Amino acid sequence: FQDAATFKKKIREAKIDPVVVHIPYTLNLASAKRSFYKITIREFTADLIEADKLGADYLVTHMGSHKGGTEKGGLLRIANALRKVLAATPKVKTAVLLENTSGSGSWLGYNFSHQKFILEALDWTKRIGLCLDTAHAWAAGYKINSLKGLEALLEEIDREVRLERLKVIHLNDTNVELGSRLDRHFDIGKGKIGRKGFSLILNHPRLKDKPFILETPKEKEGDDVRNLEAVRALYNRG
Repeated sequence: FQDAATFKKKIREAKIDPVVVHIPYTLNLASAKRSFYKITIREFTADLIEADKLGADYLVTHMGSHKGGTEKGGLLRIANALRKVLAATPKVKTAVLLENTSGSGSWLGYNFSHQKFILEALDWTKRIGLCLDTAHAWAAGYKINSLKGLEALLEEIDREVRLERLKVIHLNDTNVELGSRLDRHFDIGKGKIGRKGFSLILNHPRLKDKPFILETPKEKEGDDVRNLEAVRALYNRG
């Protein structure tokens, strides 16, 4: 309790809003391995409760890999797992955000019909939202460095799950080819999405007021600051 109180105090002092945490990458809501699937549900539930104790607004998760099974089976397992997690945490206020993926290997969530499948299975609960990762979107084939491509992405999100469910954006460039399905993050403006792409994303009327989080590579001290300055230079405060 003391750790949680200290954390909340520091968050208030730093004026961080919203508070967003990420589930450990080792968990897999779509796992075809029964024993690990059960472990994932148990640990995911515990992490959601912990995030709520810390006052987090959102807990971001990748949807998981269906390796060893089918894509449809993986989506059904995700829906079943989240149903159990939500049932076990009725008083928790922290919402779960499903992050889109690049689609590498057997990873689910590379197009937004997957998120729609989950939300439909969970009766469109307000406890589930969406996190958009720009590098993942590019790798999955969304040409977000052009206005036409960016708006096509936003229209798909709106059509499938409604744009209001998009709560957080992971802002990352990437140096892989469009549609490569490779998950590689790169410095803002120096990859394939480029300065033009990020200017469009940061200043688009439907995204401008969304919270953005950097997940760019950090090889030395100052890399985070440098990428943050690159973002601020592209953001039109007017």
